[in-house]
Amino acid sequence: MEIVNTIGRRKAAVARIYLNEGKGNITVNKRDFREYFPTLALQYIVLQPLNQLDAAEKYDIKVNLDGGGQKGQAEALRLAISRALVEIDEQVKKVLKQEGFLTRDPREVERKKPGRPKARKRFQFSKR
Repeated sequence: MEIVNTIGRRKAAVARIYLNEGKGNITVNKRDFREYFPTLALQYIVLQPLNQLDAAEKYDIKVNLDGGGQKGQAEALRLAISRALVEIDEQVKKVLKQEGFLTRDPREVERKKPGRPKARKRFQFSKR
């Protein structure tokens, strides 16, 4: 099997992954993913598509993560892993789609508007 590479995005986070057959090692920015994502909740998010397909021990994944916060990065990585698994086997698409792992969350931060402190917040109104 050749190396499959895909991209996942969430908010400002971008995850570029290289997935190939292996023993289940996930390396994020040259560190183990359990070290990179210290909380169990974030580790769970990353492993969701692999656990759904019982493929956690089948693939080695090398990840380049950039931008955003920890949660956004974890969800971007989940999307990238899901896309790579679909690229390997088209049959798993239905299962991953039902769980919502193939849906790109389009929500982004709204830009700051001129003359205002934030995107929608206004300065205090004074009548006199």
